[in-house]
Amino acid sequence: MKIDGGAYDSLELDKILGIIRRDCRSDLGADLLSAMGPAADGDELFSRTELFRAVEEYRDTRGDLPWDYKLSSVRGVLEEAKSSGMMTGEELLYVRRVLVSSARLKDALASARKEWPAFGMLLEHLRDFSAEEKALSVVDEDGRLYDHASDRLRRIRCDIGRLRDQIRRKGQAIISDPSTGAMLQERVLTLRNGRHAVLVRQDAISRFPGLVMDRSGSGSSVYMEPHALISLNNEHAVLLEDERAEERRILRKLTEKALVREAAILDAQEALGRVDVFYALSEKIRRDRWHMPLLSADRAFSFYGARHPLLGDAAVPIDISCGREFRSLVVTGPNTGGKTVALKTAGVCICLGWMGFPAPFGENSVLGSVDAIFCDIGDEQSIEQNLSTFSAHVTQITRILSEASEGSVVLLDELGAGTDPDEGAALGIAIMDYLRGKRALVLATTHHNPIKRYALSCPGVESASVEFDAKTLSPAYRLLVGIPGRSNALLIAEKLGVPPEVIRRAREALHGKEASMEDLIGELHEKRIAIEHENERLDRMREETERLRAEYEAERRELDEKRDRLIAEADKKALGIVENAEVSAKSLIRSIEPEARGAAMRKLEQTKKHFGLIRDQADKREDERMTRRFAPDEKPLAPGDLVVVAGTSTAGTLERLSGEKAMITAGAARLELPVKMLRRASADESKRERKASGMKPLTPQRTGGRVSVTPPPSPVGVPSSIMVRGMTQDEAMPLVGQYLDRAYRAGYGEVSVIHGRGEGILRREVQMLCKSLPYVENFRLGEGGEGGYGVTIVRFRR
Repeated sequence: MKIDGGAYDSLELDKILGIIRRDCRSDLGADLLSAMGPAADGDELFSRTELFRAVEEYRDTRGDLPWDYKLSSVRGVLEEAKSSGMMTGEELLYVRRVLVSSARLKDALASARKEWPAFGMLLEHLRDFSAEEKALSVVDEDGRLYDHASDRLRRIRCDIGRLRDQIRRKGQAIISDPSTGAMLQERVLTLRNGRHAVLVRQDAISRFPGLVMDRSGSGSSVYMEPHALISLNNEHAVLLEDERAEERRILRKLTEKALVREAAILDAQEALGRVDVFYALSEKIRRDRWHMPLLSADRAFSFYGARHPLLGDAAVPIDISCGREFRSLVVTGPNTGGKTVALKTAGVCICLGWMGFPAPFGENSVLGSVDAIFCDIGDEQSIEQNLSTFSAHVTQITRILSEASEGSVVLLDELGAGTDPDEGAALGIAIMDYLRGKRALVLATTHHNPIKRYALSCPGVESASVEFDAKTLSPAYRLLVGIPGRSNALLIAEKLGVPPEVIRRAREALHGKEASMEDLIGELHEKRIAIEHENERLDRMREETERLRAEYEAERRELDEKRDRLIAEADKKALGIVENAEVSAKSLIRSIEPEARGAAMRKLEQTKKHFGLIRDQADKREDERMTRRFAPDEKPLAPGDLVVVAGTSTAGTLERLSGEKAMITAGAARLELPVKMLRRASADESKRERKASGMKPLTPQRTGGRVSVTPPPSPVGVPSSIMVRGMTQDEAMPLVGQYLDRAYRAGYGEVSVIHGRGEGILRREVQMLCKSLPYVENFRLGEGGEGGYGVTIVRFRR
């Protein structure tokens, strides 16, 4: 996308980028941000946004990418070194920090590339600098060369050290000698102009054995070089010059190594700068609620809750769109009402979005395909070029008309202003019509009623207005789409104290049709505001109704659960009484006379039928409780849905439906299950379970013209129970085995396997499985309120 030069200045993009620049941690990010432009096409834009989302996900899950707060740009020092041939130690230290930081960043990105393939775009700019990094390791953190930078430097510095020791000993002897020490102002050996000297009193200059070097600051004493130190000072000066020469040689050699890799170093610096820019953008997301747009191939945009970043907290969010229902939007209303701010807000959001940045709008805002953005905003009057305000606008618009195309966004402020109102309005309509013929997206502001009528009657053109409170004469800065706005010039003039006679004559001077147009617009505004207030009241009532409904549902569920617990406990007690009665009856029959046993057994069999009826009724009530607990979805499942096996932790994608059976893919496994055992994973449940399992967030994928969100692969979280009631043995046991293994690794101490009562086949299989698992400590049937015989409680070893 191209940002026209006039658009860049009119939208004050440099100031807006400056707001982002303040959150950069170094001049690497700040410099790159200043040089960055919009993406050239949709593919580049998608790559930029994909990379930013990858860095954001990394930061959310693993923390910040490696960073050194001492980093500084080396572009300038490398450029200067090409002419001077040598960098200082401090400058080489800057280069080394870039190389070390790029190596750390490269390692971090490479280790995460499998999870975030977009990191490959940064890794392409990070080469291997191990040889250069090793060579520059001879520079310490203060920019000085270590002694081991070369053998010659080490020898020279050793010689300097020995010579200094010798000078200090000889100097101490001079200071300690009573004959010379008494002449000294201070008994200290000092360094003056690179040579060792002592401070001698003014009255002893002629008697002290040495050469005068300099006068002290007070003038009461002089610095003198003792004769005994002259030869040693000369030797010291020669060694210092040798040291400087050797350091220069080493620095030139290191500079050559750096310049050979200049292009690669600057590439690495750009990658580090991009990470710094991403950090600053992340701060805007976290602190200022900026969002990434959804990308679309359509020539359209829809921004929700958009705010102008230069207004800060004072900005009023607006919803603004263009390109779907209409391709031109004409915004009208009084001066200082927010018309120009609305235009600039849309322009800024488009530019930031096409740079691959988040922008100050709400979630689900859509950014479409844009080839160029043009602006005619503000007063372009030029005395030097002999251009009036109108002439300057016409010059700018003429250029825009020649360059605009179907993929362009054109922002026109105060269309038709600066000249005769009739001619200006006619010219404005013609400009709008010309751009409509080119199918450009146009956002324009105006005060002219003919242009307002044009927007109301022309297909593909929509009206909008900025809300204005006529009682307080203050703008509300809200954008109302569908109704043109009143200029309110006479109303404002009247409120500001213009004499009533002047206002009356002005109203009489208005053409009847113009006056009726303003009155009609006023009525429409009043009705629109009344409808919006009514909608707000209905929204509040709807929210209150929803809250009451949720409270009612919660209370109803609580009562149902309480009732189920009481019935379950009663059933358990009844079944216990029945079993005890059977055992007691059988024991009693065995104790009576053999000839009476036949009649007793017949009586017992009749009673057992009644007992069986009691058991059947208990099982039926248990089935009803399970059915209520795992109610099926009202909306039929379809291939592609993310589903969960009811009562289990197993989730997957529904592949196909075949009658009452369904095939799902869960991770690497493919399972065929009854459709009645599947339920659709809700958005909240998926999000909660994905967070609990540490899975990566949803990632954007390009599908045709829009970016869609694809759910990550299973598994999701691990619940505290699994429900396999109604499944066959072959369907249920793989799920139970998988669930118990995951629940044990998730850290559960105890879980429930809901298999139902039935004929006891699943119960026996589950208990046999539990006996074979080394990490199962024990298991038991459920108690009252836990599901009774239809549930096995499994306890894990710890």
